[in-house]
Amino acid sequence: LCLKKKKMAKSLLKTSSLSGRTKLLHQTGLSLYSTSHGFYEEEVKKKLQQFPGGSIDLQKEDSGIGILTLNNPSKMNAFSGVMMLQLLEKVIELENWTEGKGLIVRGAKNTFSSGSDLNAVKSLGTPEDGMAVCMFMQNTLTRFMRLPLISVALVQGWALGGGAEFTTACDFRLMTPESKIRFVHKEMGIIPSWGGTTRLVEIIGSRQALKVLSGALKLDSKYALHIGMVEEVLQSSDETKSLEEAQEWLKQFIQGPPEVIRALKKSVCSGRELYLEEALQNERDLLGTVWGGPANLEAIAKKGKFNK
Repeated sequence: LCLKKKKMAKSLLKTSSLSGRTKLLHQTGLSLYSTSHGFYEEEVKKKLQQFPGGSIDLQKEDSGIGILTLNNPSKMNAFSGVMMLQLLEKVIELENWTEGKGLIVRGAKNTFSSGSDLNAVKSLGTPEDGMAVCMFMQNTLTRFMRLPLISVALVQGWALGGGAEFTTACDFRLMTPESKIRFVHKEMGIIPSWGGTTRLVEIIGSRQALKVLSGALKLDSKYALHIGMVEEVLQSSDETKSLEEAQEWLKQFIQGPPEVIRALKKSVCSGRELYLEEALQNERDLLGTVWGGPANLEAIAKKGKFNK
């Protein structure tokens, strides 16, 4: 009897724990870290506010595609403290953009991003400072990754350090012919800390990730395509033309009503982050938001499941 009670308690504990994971994944605005982890967001924000420069710009188009631009061209679009704060603001704006379906992340002036601004890095010199910024950026990029938008990083020029890490938070990556991605952290005596290692392992596997990180390898477009880091190498290196190419590439995945595209992205997120049982239950719940909806009824009225 005692053993049976223990099993029941263990089962209940597991169910309770899994339900909590689902809530964490799909409740908008929740972050990984809080005060219970020693993370005090307002204090970190005050520190980051001391390092101005550049901006994060967001353009939302009628097509349902957003264009997020890392804009600090005098420093190869390096992230200042203020840009880190603005990125969080833009993520919150995107969380509330119910008409959105897709997102392109790019850098201004034909290069992606060189990572963190060294002025901020030098001033935030203690391990405590480093871990605080780490938690802030992991919070932001995890929320970014969970956006119900299909996202693609348009890599032009260089994506270095934190810039390389940001590309891994996108669902897909496209490169222009001359562009390069490099996780340069080892050369700086650190490791990726914006979630880049964890996401890179998922994208290219642990063996390739270890090579890329420990070798601080310069990934040109050909090699990145070979190891599965990117989906495609675009034809043009021109800033305007490559953006048009990226928009055309993305459009094939966002055709259809926003509620369906967004439900698909949420379902894939839960499949990646949750245990099997919880992911299946979440899939069921998401189906309930679109089954019998306008898009479903219209498709049925056309008397075909799909177009051949």
